Amino acid sequence: MSEQLFKVNGIELCAESFGNSEHPVILLIMGAQASMVWWEKDFCQRLADKGHFIIRYDNRDVGRSTIYEPGNPQYTFEDMADDAIHILNHFGVEKAHIVGMSMGGMLTQILALRHPERVLTVSLLSTSNFAPDLPPMEEKVLDYFSNAAATDWTNEASVIAFTVGKWKVLAGSKHPFNEKRVYDLAEEEIRRSRNMASMNNHGLVTGGETYLARTGDIDVPALVIHGTEDPIIPYEHGVALARTIPGSVLLTLEGTGHELQHEDWDTIIDTISNHTTSRTR
Repeated sequence: MSEQLFKVNGIELCAESFGNSEHPVILLIMGAQASMVWWEKDFCQRLADKGHFIIRYDNRDVGRSTIYEPGNPQYTFEDMADDAIHILNHFGVEKAHIVGMSMGGMLTQILALRHPERVLTVSLLSTSNFAPDLPPMEEKVLDYFSNAAATDWTNEASVIAFTVGKWKVLAGSKHPFNEKRVYDLAEEEIRRSRNMASMNNHGLVTGGETYLARTGDIDVPALVIHGTEDPIIPYEHGVALARTIPGSVLLTLEGTGHELQHEDWDTIIDTISNHTTSRTR
């Protein structure tokens, strides 16, 4: 299905679906500074082919959804979690399986606690509840993002170079880094973006603390997927998250970083499909 842009509560949200709308729904929520294109179309279609109706969408400040002036996000993480409900409402979906990566995983946790009646299962990729005493991100990540201010966000080549470099820093060592694949996705992201500079607002969004402090209260089947070489949210975060959420299952991706590595797709898709099939209503 082609992309849909719709208005709700004064903002616009852009979403796209894959598969049969009569099948159980999986809503995909992407991480910070990344539009829905990073849930690659082939990934979505392969998940849909397992018997699911897949919805991906642009969070605020990325892609074709509403953007704000750079440096001035006028919303909270709670607002972003509520946006996911607006997406479900738009598609006429009462309950869904929620899959979130990185910041999207934070929003998934908030969603499961803020709107439990709408959530069937959660799958949490490369994310955390950021409990105390967990290790910080690696210095190489901090060093790389400290140079973001030097990026000319009005220049396509400059933005692509920053994006490709970012994903290279976040990648694990097990599989070769596919620079052309990332370059093509970065080009697509720029082509769809209202203003690439606005994506940096995600680093300024506040809220969510009261929900993330109650992650242990999540009362739906939970799957945690985490790479052992994640440099931005280290593997220990995934282990701790799986221990915190009652009855959760941890899938460890050896040698994988903070990424949806193409060579891991079969494992990720099969595991999410099996996890969501365990509860359909």
